Amino acid sequence: MRTLVSLLALALAAPATAQTIAVIHADAWTMDADTPVRDATIVIDNGRITSVAAGGGVPDGATIIDARGKPVTPGLVNGATQIGLVEIAGSPDTSDTGSADERNPGNDVSRALNGNSTVVGLARADGITRALIFPSPSRHAPFSGEPALARLRDGVDILDKPNVGVYAVIGGGAWDRLGSRGVQWAALRKALDEGKRGLAPPPPADKKKDRKGGAPAGSPPGARPGEELIRGVLQGRMPLAIQTNRESDIRQAAALASDFGIRVIVVGGAEAWRAADLLAAAKVDVILDPVANLPFSFDQLGARQDNAAILTKAGVRVAVGQAGGAIHATYNAGMGLREGAGLAVANGLPYIDALRAVTVNPLAIWGRGGGTLAPGADADLVVWDGDPLEPSTIALHVIVEGRETESRSRQDRLAERYRDAR
Repeated sequence: MRTLVSLLALALAAPATAQTIAVIHADAWTMDADTPVRDATIVIDNGRITSVAAGGGVPDGATIIDARGKPVTPGLVNGATQIGLVEIAGSPDTSDTGSADERNPGNDVSRALNGNSTVVGLARADGITRALIFPSPSRHAPFSGEPALARLRDGVDILDKPNVGVYAVIGGGAWDRLGSRGVQWAALRKALDEGKRGLAPPPPADKKKDRKGGAPAGSPPGARPGEELIRGVLQGRMPLAIQTNRESDIRQAAALASDFGIRVIVVGGAEAWRAADLLAAAKVDVILDPVANLPFSFDQLGARQDNAAILTKAGVRVAVGQAGGAIHATYNAGMGLREGAGLAVANGLPYIDALRAVTVNPLAIWGRGGGTLAPGADADLVVWDGDPLEPSTIALHVIVEGRETESRSRQDRLAERYRDAR
């Protein structure tokens, strides 16, 4: 009987997973070219794109979405958010962004993701299909923890990939217990040095470590030393993301990449334009906020809105994240992302590079492929009613993993409920 029930469940689930969709009459921005494919037909089958062709055919039985000549892009990707970690910023019981554990720098945000958060639906309605979720500063300076990638599908499970890097914060006033940023950098380098030594065969004195290679026997439960956390970075399996803004700190980050041979990402980077050539030479990626043109702190005195354009021209791979300031890392992560990319275009960034900064680039920076409209790619895409980089533009259809998702946000449903109220 149990076998029969399982077979029936699989049979009922099959149409949803094997759904075939054809988006017709689309201006398809594939990200492989600098211009869209006009009057394109995009065919989706079983969660993947199977073809993108001008005037292409439609498979029998496919669900048809007529784009009516409007833009279709890959699903947008926000390079640095806290979607799913915060419901109400002023209510501590709804915020899971930071750790108060002084013993453990490994704050794994993937364990706290809430796919039922109203913020998730709002971001998805604005065209975001994936997002990097970063931790706030913890008490284990200079580490904040381990970020994760979220995929904004329907349902509670929005985790795409956990532990995609190690996140650190460096800057003026960032760590009261460390003080000077010189001490902050020294602490980060010490962790890298210790982690590098830990890659060698352990000496006899280290045999007291447990069989899993964790903390020495007798350490407090849950303790995870910085050198263990950083080991994946030193082995090239993940990047080290450093949230910092001042030019001197950004140059320190580039030196770190060169000295240790590791992948470094600068998040924030308000003054990154001043070190553009150095960042390009060190292959340091930058996730920035194009809206930032005023100094919110003394670390951002050199903020300017053509930051993205200068970096891209120098050969630095750029993505957009935290667009519009802290509130846009949660509530308006979609609108802020699109507005930020649009402002970057207004300040010299080529349009196609702005689109790449919110699709292909953030995924590549965080070690994931995708973000294109190409045969074989994951079917994450958005049909827009106008220019996707205009904040007033609406996402008409949002498709995640080959399935059209709920496009109405909580705000939309509230508006519908009270539209006729007197």
